[in-house]
Amino acid sequence: MNQPVMKLAFDAKRAAQNRTGLGNYSRFVLEGLCSAFPDRAYELYVPSREKARLLGALEEKPCVSLRFPQGGVWRRCPSLWRVFGMSGQIARDVPQVFHGLSNELPVGIERIEGLRTVVTLHDLIFLRYPEFYPAVDRRIYALKFRSACRRADCVVAVSECTKRDVVSRFGIAEEKIRVLYQGCDAQFREVVSVARKREVRSKYGLPERYLLCVGSIESRKNLQRAVEALAGMRNGLPLVAVGKRTPYADSVLRRARELGVAGRLLMLHNVEFPDLPALYQMADVFLYPSYFEGFGIPLLEALCSRTPVVAATGSCLEEAGGPHSIYVSPDEAREWALAVDQVLDYAPLRKEMIERGIEYAARFRPELLARQMMKLYEDVCGK
Repeated sequence: MNQPVMKLAFDAKRAAQNRTGLGNYSRFVLEGLCSAFPDRAYELYVPSREKARLLGALEEKPCVSLRFPQGGVWRRCPSLWRVFGMSGQIARDVPQVFHGLSNELPVGIERIEGLRTVVTLHDLIFLRYPEFYPAVDRRIYALKFRSACRRADCVVAVSECTKRDVVSRFGIAEEKIRVLYQGCDAQFREVVSVARKREVRSKYGLPERYLLCVGSIESRKNLQRAVEALAGMRNGLPLVAVGKRTPYADSVLRRARELGVAGRLLMLHNVEFPDLPALYQMADVFLYPSYFEGFGIPLLEALCSRTPVVAATGSCLEEAGGPHSIYVSPDEAREWALAVDQVLDYAPLRKEMIERGIEYAARFRPELLARQMMKLYEDVCGK
């Protein structure tokens, strides 16, 4: 007799609506699972049909079904549905596993008979660096994230660093947590043609050679330290910073003017995702001076793009960048300058960083990570 199809349910709000961060992670997980295990059934719970613009080809896959709010009240209040109304629909759909991909689980889901629950915890930066977050946000995040960890049957941490934080800050047992890494989009592994690079260079007015930072231009990302390092570098290369602009960008510009390096700083705020692989592959060195991350996907994007990485110590970035990237204190501009000059001046080091970086990035391939995630689902179901 044929075994019934395994049915898996997901909170897919971020996958449907967020272009970066949690959205990229959610789409990466779902796309990897659908490609590696098309014989399973995937139910994606999305608060708004009108805002579900980013699922792309996922919507067309035969193994995928979308679930939207049912009933007038929930359709008018989709945010409340996601917290309080989703559990009722999940109970009627009878999946084996529900996975909250972005730090949360709906209220009451732990009471659904026969359902196993998983939640992914990305980071607890708001507890480590509270100065970067409004007080009300910190309280809400702490309540929701701690509750999800306690109610879930299994917690997925995106790094060993995040696992340590979940154990120490929330008191969750280590055996309840499984570290499953993230990956990056397959586009970064593909060699960009010369013509395409020329097109992207012209589109954004890129210099012939440059250093690259990618990430929201906010204080936690610490772009100012990279700008300060420019003043101490022998090579004189400009820095291209790609990311969402926040008020912090103004202070970065002021500091660049004070140091006389404003002419070597180019900030790009509306870069289209398909253009990013070319931006990475044309860069001489990728810099990531962030004070703290849950994982650090941009490092992995750089490794796949064959671009050497210099990143900050103090969080999980060594896990993302591997042992052959260079790591320096996020507070020491002089160390950043010396590290970048070393990579640029010493060809054998640069060559080794690129080759070993590609080898290290292979452990984050989508098919491998999808198999690890499916194994987790089967384990929590006792199969």
